[in-house]
Amino acid sequence: MESTLFKHSLSVGDVARRSGIAVSTIHFYEAKGLIEGWRTAGNQRRYHRAVLRRIAIIRIAQRAGIQLSVIRDAMADLPQDRVVSTADWRRFSQSWREMLQTRINNLVMLRDQLTGCIGCGCLSLEDCPLRNPNDVLADDGAGPRRLVSIE
Repeated sequence: MESTLFKHSLSVGDVARRSGIAVSTIHFYEAKGLIEGWRTAGNQRRYHRAVLRRIAIIRIAQRAGIQLSVIRDAMADLPQDRVVSTADWRRFSQSWREMLQTRINNLVMLRDQLTGCIGCGCLSLEDCPLRNPNDVLADDGAGPRRLVSIE
């Protein structure tokens, strides 16, 4: 069984070369639970060919700004030895759509409010729509807490 599996599997170098990412990135993804491999009796690291599609999905999602933990959770129930299908991708992208739209809306708001900050020098934190949106810090009172980043 192992010889058949070995013959149809990829080494870490093969995965790196075919996916266009560094070996260290492959190890990082594996440590984060995004991909899985196994060791042969000769202690060689091997991966199912389906890992190439998983890595492509990970890279696309990362480029969109999706956190690795969110990507991992989305792919958690997907078997490692099965290629990601169109239906899988549709499920992933739909689950990420609202999060991305919220981020886009926030960036547009930031862009539009940024021009109002020219010349303020951030001395008016009470009125600053970027550092203190809707004057939420007023509930905490005055003082240096206004300089703490709002998330």
